Amino acid sequence: MNSSSSPEVSGDRVDSMPRTSSPSGKVAMIEIENLRKHYGQFEAVRGISFTVHRGEILGFLGPNGAGKSTTMKVMTGLTPPTAGVVRLAGHDILENPLEVRRAIGFLPENPPLYPEMIVRDYLSFAAELRGVPSKRRRKAVDTAIELCGLQEVHLRLVGNLSKGYRQRTGLAQAVIHEPRILILDEPTVGLDPTQVVEMRSIIRDVGKDRTVILSSHILPEVQATCEQVVIINHGNLVIKGRMSDVLHRNSGDRVVIRLRRPPNELSELEALPCVESAAPLGEGRFRIDVTHGAERREELIQALANSAFGLYSVRSETSSLEEVFRDVVLEEEQA
Repeated sequence: MNSSSSPEVSGDRVDSMPRTSSPSGKVAMIEIENLRKHYGQFEAVRGISFTVHRGEILGFLGPNGAGKSTTMKVMTGLTPPTAGVVRLAGHDILENPLEVRRAIGFLPENPPLYPEMIVRDYLSFAAELRGVPSKRRRKAVDTAIELCGLQEVHLRLVGNLSKGYRQRTGLAQAVIHEPRILILDEPTVGLDPTQVVEMRSIIRDVGKDRTVILSSHILPEVQATCEQVVIINHGNLVIKGRMSDVLHRNSGDRVVIRLRRPPNELSELEALPCVESAAPLGEGRFRIDVTHGAERREELIQALANSAFGLYSVRSETSSLEEVFRDVVLEEEQA
């Protein structure tokens, strides 16, 4: 991949990168253009570009060492870029760093909590640090407590909270000053399934009137929460687009069929035209990978209809985000 070129958006592999333009009626809240970051001779981020609009929740993904944390550090002002332009809420991070910090809320993987403080006092302290005027501070704390579901624990010591409530408290400090942009790094790490579902609901509520970047290794949660997705690997942007487009990138090449009279051997299905592979799913159902092309899929359906198997149903199968992630990272490695 040519890391100096810009990406095309549509849920497909990135091969070129024209400057992102805002769709009609949408306001760009995060604009990253040809971002590069070097640590000595090592290039951690290699000319990535993407845009996130107001009210969107973006899943920001990549394997360990891909450059995600570096990109988020640049966005939050913790480290300067080597090259490129980063604008948040219309402010350049180098030209207007204070305005950028006012516009963002950040929840790192390990929230900056003080275990010896009461939750309400900690949030009041966070509001003061964020420059919330004293006359508005109590209201800001009350709003954050309600938004993040902390009503039952707001008078308890932070150190006595469960992991789930500590994560909620960390999220509350990130929204205490009503930022327009939220950057969340592994917000559900270490949570049990019930807490994960609760945190997902909170993130959706928080994201109704904010722009959110969510970085996580729990891909089903990203799939359930985010509308947009960006995947990077080795500092390169390898895919970006709407979640629905990304998940359907291979749907034309995979179908699930159900047969009234299933074959005894998979080889009988794999011998049909256009079939690359077949896998049993039980109860007469099979997953079929089809030779690329819509007309080839139609040819397979016709062959099944004319066979002795008794075609009962056929449908396209949408890829999971985990499958897409694995495929695009592998493709980028091979390229």
